[in-house]
Amino acid sequence: MASESECWGIELGSGAIKALKLGVTSGGDVEVLDFIVIPHKKVLSTPELDPDDAMRVAVGQLASQYDLAGAPIAVSVPGSQSFARFAKLPPVEPKQVAGVVKFEAGQQIPFDLNEVEWDYQTFVSPDSPEVEVGIFAITKQRIDRELRLLRDVGLNPDTITVAPVAAYNAMAYDLQFTEDTPGTVIMDVGTNSTDLIVADKGRVWIRTFPIGGHHFTEALVEKFNLSYAKAERLKREAERSKHSRHVFQAMKGVFADLAQETQRSIGYHKSLHADSDLKRVIGVGSTFKLPGLRRFLKQQLQMDVYRMDEFKRLTLDGPRAGEFGAVSVEMSVAYGLALQGLAMQTIDANLMPVTLVREAVWQKKTKWFATAAALGIVASGAMFIRWAIDNASVTSTSQQPQVIDTAVRTASNLRSEAEEAGVLGTTQIDPAVPELLQLPHGREIYSHVVTDLSQLMATANAASSDGEALELVQFLTSYVPGGEGGDDEFDQPRGREGGRGRFGAGAQRAAPDPYPGFPKIDVTLDVRVGEARPADFLIASVLPWLQSNADRDGVPYVIVAQDELDYSNLSVAGGRSGFTRPGGRQPDFGDPGDGSGGARTVGDGGGDFVGGATGRQPGTTVSRGPSGLPAIPRPASDQGEQESVFQVRYRLALVPVDQRQREGAPDPDGADEGGDE
Repeated sequence: MASESECWGIELGSGAIKALKLGVTSGGDVEVLDFIVIPHKKVLSTPELDPDDAMRVAVGQLASQYDLAGAPIAVSVPGSQSFARFAKLPPVEPKQVAGVVKFEAGQQIPFDLNEVEWDYQTFVSPDSPEVEVGIFAITKQRIDRELRLLRDVGLNPDTITVAPVAAYNAMAYDLQFTEDTPGTVIMDVGTNSTDLIVADKGRVWIRTFPIGGHHFTEALVEKFNLSYAKAERLKREAERSKHSRHVFQAMKGVFADLAQETQRSIGYHKSLHADSDLKRVIGVGSTFKLPGLRRFLKQQLQMDVYRMDEFKRLTLDGPRAGEFGAVSVEMSVAYGLALQGLAMQTIDANLMPVTLVREAVWQKKTKWFATAAALGIVASGAMFIRWAIDNASVTSTSQQPQVIDTAVRTASNLRSEAEEAGVLGTTQIDPAVPELLQLPHGREIYSHVVTDLSQLMATANAASSDGEALELVQFLTSYVPGGEGGDDEFDQPRGREGGRGRFGAGAQRAAPDPYPGFPKIDVTLDVRVGEARPADFLIASVLPWLQSNADRDGVPYVIVAQDELDYSNLSVAGGRSGFTRPGGRQPDFGDPGDGSGGARTVGDGGGDFVGGATGRQPGTTVSRGPSGLPAIPRPASDQGEQESVFQVRYRLALVPVDQRQREGAPDPDGADEGGDE
């Protein structure tokens, strides 16, 4: 996640919601900007309580009382509802690690990888050549439920990670963990479970087991026959109760179970790492406030046990400093979450669905497209400023300047001489001139074109493997006045016949222009494609977007020929900026399709991929799928297509909404759609 100057970390706990807002000072330190602890009216483990409803109420209270919109938000999911798996990787090249990790994830995660969101982190010990990997995952069903709950109250998180990872990030930052830090066990004893995080020699290992504050409460319910709420209150007030000895005696079995599971976990970790040397336990979490718990664990584990009652690297001045100190032991997860939002984490595991991350990235980039559009409009308007100033100056003059009279007389004399010489014929006014003069009045069209480009690029990138498949190299538009046979002009550029042929139709005959007589705008995009099968990727991503957005209310044009795209693979000219055809020629719409241009066209019934020096593979065709859309082609080889630059062209018809051809409406020209022509 990109670095930010502020971030909210929110732990959705079973006992309370803990939220912490951190910021970075000018000196690079981390400071507390705000914090909140909202206890649930009843802990979520209370029998017969709907935990989702109770959580929704608490999150709604958080969103209504605090402004969370000004900074990124990072939230956690409990360790008991996620997976943390660890494995040693075989010796492989660094570039092969991702593939090996994916194989390990398939072996370690007890679900199909298509059903989970997962991420990983590698760990390297300076004393060992081995590389270990931690794999963190959560089911898509679980994460969708949490996202719906948050969005119901207007919260849109940027990061989701598992709680034990956040707790480790907090301790690693606050205690400044290094490879030389003594082996440390972090115990986060929560309401329903305990997260055990072992940090030793630069490695991390996590285990979650189902013992927490809820089990201490249940022990009191069974022993004293109390309601769950009364038993919970008795547990919290045990030290001040006159029956404290009986209360702790009732919870003794749970104390023993907690120590036993901790011993088992540490023993298992030592069996995996014979060189492990664990020296201390650091306790966090609300349940770790239980009196006597530290002393009991120290006796059973034979290790020093500390409770994190205050943080060493957080600063908070003012009257709330004491209040924050009272809840510090509960804030470790929120602390680690906010650090991840500030890009100051040790383990960077983000389980947000990839599609949502890409959408967020493109939403941030869209404003730059809008800025570019505004600058383009300002630049185009600047061309008319001088004319307007001069015209106003002339028309406002009460007496016509002498220089104008002289220029008019000279022009009249020259025209008379030309007519006598017989060099002038009947003057024909180009009909495009008045339409071109009217175009500046429709500059708002350009903003729609740029917005479409932004949405098209975002949609295509969302369908890619890494979210950054397309890079815009060049964006050109060309205005075609109405009534000029613009379709033919675009289909047969510069008067050529055959070869690349018409716009996106390959060897097929051109379909009739659905809006003859209306002005057109021809759009040309040069895009660099980073997919292994770039041509296939363009057809599978760009084409559906153009088809589904062809005719929309509120947009001053219709996208025509959207299912007849022309994709031309351009080769990068060595040592020069820009792109040229093989042989050093600049690309143009009239490049013949004899194999030298590497043109690829998609049309009605199919068309050929023409091989050439661009690295295209010959003999591949495109055919119609059962839905009428082009089926994705399967070239014989994709060699040479990585990082290819393609030219994508489509046309916009400037047609009022009430004159458009739509399903169920009669054709204004009386022609049958899809006729013989």
